[in-house]
Amino acid sequence: MAKVFVTGATGFMGRRLCGALVERGHRVRGLARAGSEERLAAGVTAVAGDPLDAATYREAVAGCDAMVHLVGVSHPSPAKAAQFRAIDLASARQAIAVAVAGGIGHLVYVSVAHPAPIMREYIAARVEAERAIVESGLKATILRPWYVLGPGRRWPLVLAPVYRLMEAIPTTREGARRLGLVTAEQMIAAMVEAIEQPPAGVVVLEVPEIRKAS
Repeated sequence: MAKVFVTGATGFMGRRLCGALVERGHRVRGLARAGSEERLAAGVTAVAGDPLDAATYREAVAGCDAMVHLVGVSHPSPAKAAQFRAIDLASARQAIAVAVAGGIGHLVYVSVAHPAPIMREYIAARVEAERAIVESGLKATILRPWYVLGPGRRWPLVLAPVYRLMEAIPTTREGARRLGLVTAEQMIAAMVEAIEQPPAGVVVLEVPEIRKAS
């Protein structure tokens, strides 16, 4: 079984992923800000630290087989453009540096589907993080969802008929598939599969590939 370090371990995706990994017998260390450790999934070893300061969690990464970076601004919107670089990109750079220094064999990073007609600043920050991963020489799995459905996050389902129509039209089919909806369960399944079957280089999972993992 793998030893996995997860940043953003108390978040929407992190808590679910950690729980799934523990259930499958993996040893999980979860990064959490001081005082929020109780929000970690059961069975996760708490690591108190700041995702924007690698020095606060560098030692805890040592000896891990894989690292999953899930830190990001909650409920992204165009109004949070400055935060995307200050939090999403900055924390990713810290995680990449720690992974390289710690000899981590596999980094899993949740990016975003692109190109897209909206959320340009958010996409730009994630694309820059992807580039930093590639340049680092790390073996990595990069997931590119557009919108992840889950509790309290199901309003886009009203657009399902529109997606089906666009997928049926040749000129809009590729965009509809790239910017399609995925569920939290599909994301977790894709990340677990990536951790259990690490790539030999850098692998990018677009929406269609994420859906296949469930």
